Amino acid sequence: MSDQQGIPEIDPSLEGSNLEKDPDSWVTGDEAMTGAQASYLRTLSDQAGEPFDEKLSKAEASKRIDELQERTGRGR
Repeated sequence: MSDQQGIPEIDPSLEGSNLEKDPDSWVTGDEAMTGAQASYLRTLSDQAGEPFDEKLSKAEASKRIDELQERTGRGR
């Protein structure tokens, strides 16, 4: 099932599941951040006036994205 914009709806029974797993417990969390993470993190860093660290791992980048989204009012 999906909404009118073609985005799948999330099954309410999955709430609280590992849909939003803690980055510290990701199996691949210590790998280099993805290209998509780097691109978005660079944008958020610029908007927040913060330095961009290209050496972050996937897990570190995810946490930094959350932090900068909060600071800039973007995202969730």
